[in-house]
Amino acid sequence: MKNPIRILFLALAGTFMLAACGPSDEDKQKAAEAAAQAAANAPVPLPAAGADDAAWQKYLVSVVTRNMQGVKTNHPFMYYVPAGDSQDAQDARKSQLDNVATTVARGVLPGNMLAFGGPDSKLTADLIVAAFAGNPETAMPGANEGSFKNVVVLFAGAAADQQRVQDAMAKSGAELRFVEMK
Repeated sequence: MKNPIRILFLALAGTFMLAACGPSDEDKQKAAEAAAQAAANAPVPLPAAGADDAAWQKYLVSVVTRNMQGVKTNHPFMYYVPAGDSQDAQDARKSQLDNVATTVARGVLPGNMLAFGGPDSKLTADLIVAAFAGNPETAMPGANEGSFKNVVVLFAGAAADQQRVQDAMAKSGAELRFVEMK
């Protein structure tokens, strides 16, 4: 009688030990969070020509998320520059320029990021150049010398516009991160 009880006891003990070796609920939750994070960081493809603003904004968020290394804040200043010649698009760009120019004139704390993108690289570059250069007509001073040291400026655009953006930002001391839209 002793042997069957010992065998049963050993079998139960072995079952419990094997069960204890499986992943815990906490491990399962961590694995699910890691999978969700990987899916969130997956690159969003460049929207097709004529895509709506929401698709472009989603693309810009994806680009910014993948280029946050060295940035100390989790909330970068993101500027979507709409394309088009309609009055609404022109008004939106003017409003965006006023907003960016004010931010540039005030300065940004080190460790932050300003990110720019939109369907038309030339218009996006024009906005960055105008904001960093300043505008005497509106009394916006532009960026002061060295005022953007340790600040990252991300520009998602065409390679043809990269150099003039770099030149416009040169005196500010900002680090330009260029992401070619392709």
